[in-house]
Amino acid sequence: MFLYTEGGHSIPVVDPVSAADAGGVFPLLWLVIALPLLGATILLLGGRRTDAWGHLLGTATAVGSFVLSTLLLIAMMGREEGDRSVTQHLWDWVSVGGYEIGMDLLVDPLSILFLMLITGVGSLIHVYSIGYMEHDPRRRRFFAYLNLFVAAMLMLVLAENYLGVFLGWEGVGLASYLLIGFWQHKPSAAAAAKKAFVINRVGDIGMSLAIAMFFVTFGSASFTVISANASGAGEGTMTAIGFLLLLGAAGKSAQVPLQAWLLDAMEGPTPVSALIHAATMVTAGVYLVVRSNFVFEAAPAAQTAVVVVATVTLLWGAVIGCAKDDIKKALAGSTMSQIGYMMLAAGLGVYGYAYAIFHLITHGFFKANMFLGAGSVMHGMNDDVDMRHYGALRKLMPVTFLTFAMGYLAIIGFPLFSGFWSKDKIIETALVESPVFGICALIGAGVTGFYMTRVMLMTFFGEKRWQDGVHPHESPSVMTFPLIVLAALSVLGGVLYLGGWIKDWLVPVVGKAPEHELPFPAIVFSLITVAVVAVGVAVAWLTVGKRPIPSTAPTDVSFVTRAARNDLYGDAINDTLVVEPGKALTRGLVSADRSLVDGLFTGGASLVQGLGQGLRRAQNGFVRSYALSILAGVVIVLAALLVVNL
Repeated sequence: MFLYTEGGHSIPVVDPVSAADAGGVFPLLWLVIALPLLGATILLLGGRRTDAWGHLLGTATAVGSFVLSTLLLIAMMGREEGDRSVTQHLWDWVSVGGYEIGMDLLVDPLSILFLMLITGVGSLIHVYSIGYMEHDPRRRRFFAYLNLFVAAMLMLVLAENYLGVFLGWEGVGLASYLLIGFWQHKPSAAAAAKKAFVINRVGDIGMSLAIAMFFVTFGSASFTVISANASGAGEGTMTAIGFLLLLGAAGKSAQVPLQAWLLDAMEGPTPVSALIHAATMVTAGVYLVVRSNFVFEAAPAAQTAVVVVATVTLLWGAVIGCAKDDIKKALAGSTMSQIGYMMLAAGLGVYGYAYAIFHLITHGFFKANMFLGAGSVMHGMNDDVDMRHYGALRKLMPVTFLTFAMGYLAIIGFPLFSGFWSKDKIIETALVESPVFGICALIGAGVTGFYMTRVMLMTFFGEKRWQDGVHPHESPSVMTFPLIVLAALSVLGGVLYLGGWIKDWLVPVVGKAPEHELPFPAIVFSLITVAVVAVGVAVAWLTVGKRPIPSTAPTDVSFVTRAARNDLYGDAINDTLVVEPGKALTRGLVSADRSLVDGLFTGGASLVQGLGQGLRRAQNGFVRSYALSILAGVVIVLAALLVVNL
């Protein structure tokens, strides 16, 4: 391993070891992707013949990838720090001109953490789906799409070059489209799938242009090549690449201004919401920024833009979460906000990369826990998502309540729960490095305490508000087992920070942060954050817990509440700034095409046609007409000769 220095920070550039030379389990790295991909292929091509056992095969392939990922983690932990980067060349992928691109995989301290999250949480979601989708006639196809989603995300985080990342990037986009719109008989689901697909294409433009600039600037898309030569590129070039990568990350991770698709994505089955929000799609943007640390360290303006976008988003999502009565959309607003915290940490550079990944992992635990818990509540409430129709469910659904409560305590940062360790470190780092953004993050923590307490109170406490014919009941064990596991991880996820393990583990990828002096002991930052969260919890108790909850949302509310209910008018903003101008531009181009382009060609054709019609009248077949024409021609020629001679 060798280092280059950029802006005073040591950025690692690792010479990877080939999987064949590494030996052990590393030559089987390709199977991590191949297993779920094989499952998706069998279930899609096998058709109805696989209906009876398709869900079991889909789950088995996900679990198989998790077992293999665990073995890879154990093997990597047994290697020296400088040797924890292993590549596997599968085949020559692209060979055009002077460009040689291989289908290469890379497993290192960053990608192995994502492998564990994707396959571990993904496997639990597969198990949960066996019960949740039991009566769906297209259950086998649903598991095929889940497998495809997992395989695409694994490709994204295991690729050794940006072109391979883009392959997984687009695969995740396709799988999300299929899963969000899985119940396509519902117009709202079909519209949500299209919306997610189109908005993500905007981000994909940034990603594809960034890859093109990598080729132009470095002649390669390989992480190893680019990181080794990043210091030699101009700051303007790296800044442009950084902004383009941020655009791509904003699309996948639902950051402002490309956030509007995320809440509509709740139209998909609840396991899809858990998979997208916890382990796969929305984490892709965070992965991209952290993986591209060598770009952003060389582009301070782009790095600052990451911080700004993240801060706006974490507050944007938190405000939306305060006003949603749909339990899944309240959690979706929460996801938007929490991903904002991760992006904020990533934008803080070498000081925050490890905390971004740390919070990404803990968030994967408690957010999957709460989304699946929400699905369990819906399962017992005849698929009703309106929290105003819930109340007093803690006694009738004790397992769901207790496990959901663990996720709730984790996300608000209750002391010793996983979120306390991961989110508090982001707030602490932000307060030290960028106080303005740190204060915004602190405010976001207080708002998180409010809206998550509101969800808990409206769902599990108070008086029952069930509609007629609803009989709440606990979910079957195949659904509660994943909840119990995820609840345990929500509590214990903070162990990753013991002894600074996760920071040391990621040093070969993101570098070692210089020590900085804190103006106060770390415990003071934690106490301040806990106090702010406690204020949010107290406000929720006073405004929701101690007041009767009407069965319908009141209409006489403030402008802020109306705006939050309408997702802060994100769709209206997009319509005004993008959609309507786009329509106007399209109409103008169509009009210009018809009047100018078509007019030029059709006008020329009409002219030739008119000339032809005129000449056709002269060709009437009468000899006297031809003789007269000849005489007229002779007269004209003679007249011309006379004029010339004169």
